[in-house]
Amino acid sequence: MKSPARVIFSLCLLAFASIAAGGELLRYEPESTAPDLALPDLSGQLQRLNDYRGQVVLVNFWATWCPPCLAEMPSMQRLMEAMAGRPFQILAVNTEETKSKVWKFKKLLNIAFPALLDSSGDVTRAWEVDLFPTSYVIDAAGRIQYVSYGALEWDDAAVVTVIETLMPDHGAGTTADAQRAPPSRLSN
Repeated sequence: MKSPARVIFSLCLLAFASIAAGGELLRYEPESTAPDLALPDLSGQLQRLNDYRGQVVLVNFWATWCPPCLAEMPSMQRLMEAMAGRPFQILAVNTEETKSKVWKFKKLLNIAFPALLDSSGDVTRAWEVDLFPTSYVIDAAGRIQYVSYGALEWDDAAVVTVIETLMPDHGAGTTADAQRAPPSRLSN
């Protein structure tokens, strides 16, 4: 039997290996309308995916116990800041954790985008999420266009370019920060 310290060490190695390997932004096939999503944010306000029609939305499923989830959030915040004023939103769906725990991690990570509470896990199951983090890029018409299974550097230039091509205002320009970022692993 392994000691608790060895088990924890092994889990940490596994977590950091998955962060280093990172996810890929994959084309979502077949193209389909995103499942319903209506969840409260930390202030108790109901957020509906349909309320963001006309915008590109990054829907991220995460948990506080998931190191890769936490590792990718700063890049999501940088992406949100780079997209300021553009038709873009991030909805971070936390699965089956308490409001106070989610609030602490959101504050610790200095995240400004909405964290939604899927307390029952029903929405996560409806989206068929089996791995954390899993993220979907939804186009302005509400269709899933891309998916990432695992952590991703969301402010990477190649990722930003993909997101911008889905925007209704496509061609309005890119951000200087995104242009300086190294290329990511993308699959079509």
